[in-house]
Amino acid sequence: MYKVLVFAGTTEGYEICRFLADHQVQTMGFAATEYGGKSLTENEYLTVQTGRLDEAAMEQVFTQEKPEMVLDATHPYAAEVTGNIRTACEKTQTPYRRVLRESGSHEEKAVYVESVQAAAQYLDQTQGNVLLTTGSKELAGFTGMKDYQERLYARVLSLPNVMQACAELGFEGKHLIGMQGPFSRELNAAMLRQYHCKYLVTKDTGKAGGFQDKIDAALECDAVPVIIGRPLKEEGMSVKECKRFLTEQFLLIHQPHITLLGIGMGSPEMLTVQGKNSLDQADLLIGARRMVDSVRRPGQDAFIEYRSQEIKDYIDSHPEYNNIVIVLSGDVGFYSGAKKLLDVLQQNRLAQGTTQPEIQVQCGISSVVYFMSRIGLSWDDAKIVSAHGRGCNLISYIRNEKKVFAILGTSDGVAVLAKKLVEYGMGNVLLYVGENLSYDNEKIFVKKADELTEYTGDPLSVICAVNETCEKRLETHGIRDEEFIRGKAPMTKEEVRTVSLFKLRLTEDSICYDVGAGTGSLSIEMALRAHQGKVWAIEKKEDAVELIRQNKVKFAADNLEIIEGLAPEALTDLPAPTHAFIGGSSGNLKEIVRLLIEKNPQIRIVINCITLETVSEALETAKEFGFEENEIVQLSAARSKAIGRYHMMMGENPIYIITLQNPQK
Repeated sequence: MYKVLVFAGTTEGYEICRFLADHQVQTMGFAATEYGGKSLTENEYLTVQTGRLDEAAMEQVFTQEKPEMVLDATHPYAAEVTGNIRTACEKTQTPYRRVLRESGSHEEKAVYVESVQAAAQYLDQTQGNVLLTTGSKELAGFTGMKDYQERLYARVLSLPNVMQACAELGFEGKHLIGMQGPFSRELNAAMLRQYHCKYLVTKDTGKAGGFQDKIDAALECDAVPVIIGRPLKEEGMSVKECKRFLTEQFLLIHQPHITLLGIGMGSPEMLTVQGKNSLDQADLLIGARRMVDSVRRPGQDAFIEYRSQEIKDYIDSHPEYNNIVIVLSGDVGFYSGAKKLLDVLQQNRLAQGTTQPEIQVQCGISSVVYFMSRIGLSWDDAKIVSAHGRGCNLISYIRNEKKVFAILGTSDGVAVLAKKLVEYGMGNVLLYVGENLSYDNEKIFVKKADELTEYTGDPLSVICAVNETCEKRLETHGIRDEEFIRGKAPMTKEEVRTVSLFKLRLTEDSICYDVGAGTGSLSIEMALRAHQGKVWAIEKKEDAVELIRQNKVKFAADNLEIIEGLAPEALTDLPAPTHAFIGGSSGNLKEIVRLLIEKNPQIRIVINCITLETVSEALETAKEFGFEENEIVQLSAARSKAIGRYHMMMGENPIYIITLQNPQK
């Protein structure tokens, strides 16, 4: 028994039949002609019946099959057939649903008439050739026009019986065009120009019937659209609404084919051939407005959104879309939202019990590939980063790398970077700047950093910084004491710094405090090690704060922030740290540690103690707060001093290095 009977004969009807069969709903599709039946392929869930049925035959089929519903997706102008289906459903008490084409958008320059006869009467009062696109059944209504055989060009189906019937009405030779649609705007326009037509006659057959493409072509060619209005003012569901209804009615699992497509920088010329094919086949586009607008096809539905969860929710609630393309800028593997989006969509499909998710990822041309080729530089030896919407210490990269490519995201991004480079003594660094890549207003130029400190550009920009005098980043701790700018403030000596930094176990993105920073020697090494993280140097003495500032500039430690004040009060408003070094506590060690573990219970703390009293305070603190890792290292170092022709070892003060941390829970 069939659950659904679909009266097709239109693109919409065929689409619904395939939709039901794909979801394993037993369906019988009816097509009035054998030609229409060829548009459907039978399978175990779809049976196709061809031939016209009158009302009595319909009643017989409905009584025999007892379907759960009948869907009427016949042509908008098939008023008699629709009437028969309705009556047969009423007599057999079979649920009936009408599926209608969406109306096309009407243009102000069009002429509207109620019937074929009214169209013929209007055209008979005009001059100029006419392209008829209403089909062979309506041609007889135009034969009463004077000179119709010279003025009219009829486009009909290329079937032998149709061509013969048209010839009998007087349409022959070049005035009879036998072709199978659909017809694009370009093809419609080419025909209008080929036959020098001043008018185009069409019915309002909706989007699927190619109505809008006809209207657009007519206006493009300065031809007047003559539109024959619909004979019935019907109410019903669109194809999309019907699919949504069927999904709810039969509890169907929605499994659309989803493509995550990298579209390059945005210009349609940057699309790959694979990408163009995917866009041509899509019935829904999703993405940010700028990207969707750049690749959207005429009449294509779109959902303007870039947030992963919102995209997932929209797809779940719109089962009418089978082929969805989510457009992403550049390449899907280069600082793209594809990773998070893919995770969300994959989880959704697995939750539905689908083991083979139909999600395809298609690459695009990334900004780094395009831009570097435009400026004639290789990118295989460049450091590639993004400062767009994320923390990125570009100064650190540029200081230590000869070539750095970065995506920016603000109109003053170039100027801010240039000012910092000048501040840190790198004003001679060359900045290649690219804006609006691939668009008509693309702008690419190169200048030294010190020439761009006031530059305002487009937020949609990238840079490549070339630093011929770059310094290789230190792979281990070890800046010599003599390299720091020194004053009267105390400084942690290099041997102690080396062990203390080892105990801290920093990563490149650590968030660090240096409490009691002194001259900032340890702050500087922390900042250079955690070059994509952040370091706060907390120091209460004014002269020491100035030394830290000078050393920050000397070593281009742009990720180092200086806080003048006394801990723990000076730490209150700072972000939660991952690591903290305490070189001086001013008697507030316990309060400082309490605040640190309130901010992050798993923080790693290294404390340097010179006096036994401080050691005792540190041990009491460790015991009070229950640190599970509690290590003490006593370090004694001595340096040689030349006395005449002899060298004597001069001992430094012994240092206690205490490491505290609770394990991750």
